[in-house]
Amino acid sequence: MKKLLFSGLMVMMISAFNISAYADDPVIGPGKKVTLDYTLTVDNKEVESSVGKQPLSYVAGSRTIIPGLESQLNGMHVNEEKVVNVAPKDAYGDVDPKAFKEFPASSLPKGLEPKVGMVLRATAPDGSQFPAVIYKVDGDKVTLNFNHPLAGKSLTFKVKILKIEDAVSK
Repeated sequence: MKKLLFSGLMVMMISAFNISAYADDPVIGPGKKVTLDYTLTVDNKEVESSVGKQPLSYVAGSRTIIPGLESQLNGMHVNEEKVVNVAPKDAYGDVDPKAFKEFPASSLPKGLEPKVGMVLRATAPDGSQFPAVIYKVDGDKVTLNFNHPLAGKSLTFKVKILKIEDAVSK
């Protein structure tokens, strides 16, 4: 009987240890504030990196980062590293042919000599600004591409999770 009681206490203590160890090892999931370093590459070229700069922070489930990245970060732990590949449909979408618009070159800012690939800053009626890329120059006409610059691109993120905490302080 003593042996059975002792064994039962040992199992409870080991279980309690495992539960407390798990509680000290937070995992990314809805409602967690996540801080991470990342390096983004597109077509094997580094586009952007937070390494050595300010890390990225977001709240899991808040839809503030691209869905294809967020879904692959769920379940990760602090100090875990991972390479995440995100298809265009789970990032900035495919290229939308309706987002190409032709304008008279005279509608561009004075003194600007339009060149293919040049990025302009367009302003929406609500005052928000967004990029527009010169896609084609044809005499006195210019075609602008209003797709996100990364639309149609597969993205590769190398991430390292730095911190995971509750999003709302108690």
